[in-house]
Amino acid sequence: MYFVPYADEVHAYHGVHFGKAVTLMAIQQWSDNITVAELSDEPILSEDLLNMLDDYDSHPTHVVLNFATVGFVSSSAISKLLRLRKRIASQHKRLILGNVRSQTWGIFLTTGLDKVFEFTNDISTALASLQLGIATSHGE
Repeated sequence: MYFVPYADEVHAYHGVHFGKAVTLMAIQQWSDNITVAELSDEPILSEDLLNMLDDYDSHPTHVVLNFATVGFVSSSAISKLLRLRKRIASQHKRLILGNVRSQTWGIFLTTGLDKVFEFTNDISTALASLQLGIATSHGE
């Protein structure tokens, strides 16, 4: 399972790709309702997103994806992002993409996905947005 049970604990997952050791995403359970994932660049990105899709239903939370190290998003990764967004929305949770680099942002703009996904400039803003949203929904 890829979700970490403690907010102060971060795990990095390691694997082998084309004979080279690689580090897969690190997952941090930031709170009971928020998971932060540090994504890797392609070709690992697609695998990271597939793992998130496989594990999401066992622990549905809001998800913040940190794109700081992602320089390219393949069509396969876009497909998995859309599936992950649908799965998260079905649980009445939010998916936020943060720290998207300019070359990656161009892919989202060109495909029109800038209107589909929620973006923030950094992870702190994403977390604050979720906390305010969570606080508002509990306060109703």
